[in-house]
Amino acid sequence: MSNTVQTAVVGITGYAGAELARLLLRHPRLKGTPPIFAGRLDQREAERGGVPLAEIHPELVDSKGSGNLRHQPFSWELLSDHDVQTLFLATPHELSREWAPEALSRGIRVIDLSGAWRLTEAANRAIYAFEDEGSVQAIKIQNEAVYGMPELHRAEIAGARLVANPGCYATSVILALRPLVAAGLVDLEAGIVADSKSGVSGAGKAPTAKTHFMYAADNLSAYGVFSHRHTGELLEQIGISGDAIVFTPHLLPIPRGILSTIYVRFKQPQTRDKVLQTYKTFFTGSPMVRLHEKGLPQILHVVRTGYADLGFQLSADGRRAVIVSCLDNLLKGASSQAVQNFNVMHGWGEQEGLE
Repeated sequence: MSNTVQTAVVGITGYAGAELARLLLRHPRLKGTPPIFAGRLDQREAERGGVPLAEIHPELVDSKGSGNLRHQPFSWELLSDHDVQTLFLATPHELSREWAPEALSRGIRVIDLSGAWRLTEAANRAIYAFEDEGSVQAIKIQNEAVYGMPELHRAEIAGARLVANPGCYATSVILALRPLVAAGLVDLEAGIVADSKSGVSGAGKAPTAKTHFMYAADNLSAYGVFSHRHTGELLEQIGISGDAIVFTPHLLPIPRGILSTIYVRFKQPQTRDKVLQTYKTFFTGSPMVRLHEKGLPQILHVVRTGYADLGFQLSADGRRAVIVSCLDNLLKGASSQAVQNFNVMHGWGEQEGLE
């Protein structure tokens, strides 16, 4: 087990990429080994030898000279020259489909923050309309990819060459439901409702008509009804069919954070102690999940942290539950979960660099 690893990050100009850069620059295992930052640059930037990090993200400037690190033109030779061992891809899905196989062929482990390799079933992947869908290479890589939620797949992640980081909404809903469904408590025929709300940063950095201030401020809107691309992750990772859940995402007029309110019916009446113990047992050894034994979590509790907070309340008859799951969509919903996977892959404490 090595004490440090040379990493590279592609895609630091986005919100999640910026958070990933911040976490890796401060990671205790990477002291003296800062990440290589690379991406697609225009001709003028390339001729300058890249762009100083201070010009892209001034908030990352520190007394250790991090601001002088450069966002360089991407090339495989650059990664080879620096003996990069782990590559983080905070890139569009199409680019990850292209670059992840190449990285693996060069002996580089990959943590992909896009949706390129998250889904095992072709029917669920159809929403992405990947051009290489069904090709020999795509099938081979997909079969090797591990869904990057340590709370579910810790052992597989440890030995993985390719980890597919989960979606932000998916993380909030899966963590809330998987323990109860796995324990056989939930009446799936009665149906599950997952009502999820996310801050505007979840839509990415590129502005759209529905994410600019004049639309999002003082507003609350539903979108992606019955068609959101994270739905397939819920079905595969919770282990349910499509007719067992209704998942509806909403856009909140806040910068960041997700709150999912989830409604379930139990097969038999449950006590609070039984449900709480089900969660505690499932999340034993999972330092980045916090259970609220009293009260319900709020976005305020998790924003700018790497934690997922879970709480619930039962109906008087014990037959129904309302579960609230909160996380920061840019951290546990993206970058800090990627670092959590990175830690697991290298045999370090899961929470290192995140608390």
